[in-house]
Amino acid sequence: MRGGRPPDPSLRGEPVSVLSKPERVAFIQRRLNELYPETPIPLDHRDPYTLLVAVLLSAQCTDERVNQVTPALFARADNPRDMAQVPVEEIRQIIRPCGLSPQKSAAIKRLSEILVEEHADEVPADMEALERLPGVGHKTASVVMSQAFGVPAFPVDTHIHRLAQRWGLTSGKSVVQTERDLKRLFPREAWNRLHLQIIYYGRQFCSARGCDGRVCEICRTCYPERKHPKKIRKA
Repeated sequence: MRGGRPPDPSLRGEPVSVLSKPERVAFIQRRLNELYPETPIPLDHRDPYTLLVAVLLSAQCTDERVNQVTPALFARADNPRDMAQVPVEEIRQIIRPCGLSPQKSAAIKRLSEILVEEHADEVPADMEALERLPGVGHKTASVVMSQAFGVPAFPVDTHIHRLAQRWGLTSGKSVVQTERDLKRLFPREAWNRLHLQIIYYGRQFCSARGCDGRVCEICRTCYPERKHPKKIRKA
């Protein structure tokens, strides 16, 4: 037995040598589909606007914490017109547990005003229009396009950026490069599902501290001969 590690029973029948990139892509997609046939959206919401606000709040905050905070926020205002009337200080007090509350409250207030003034109280189903909203970067806009409107997108968060490097799918020079590489490797119709599946897998099996590129099933299958922890370029 090479490497001193007994074979994992869950890997019986899977390749034991280093796979080519197309083989890795095929294995990863197949295994994620087996593990996560359903991909519920982790942030509680009821429409594109409440999803947009929830995603904005999730920056540097866990989904669980956001889901604890948004019921009180949306009880106060759950649409752009009503939110635009709420004092920014009141928004800040409600969302304080999510962190970065001064910036996030100002962004929520102003983007709500813009949606009323320029978009007839609706969240635009347009990437460029979303990215022009305060507090909405490319990742947030991609999540909204994907999860609210069903438009194929591949938002890259820290989980996806980390796992794509561990699995040899990208050099990880930047999240922009990681997104570009993943879109090139996987079929367009799978992007929305894969985005969530990789996040679920990263949280459950391949976390920043729980796996170093040699522990979880997919890492071991893709790189069974890896001797040292995989160095990750941060997002």
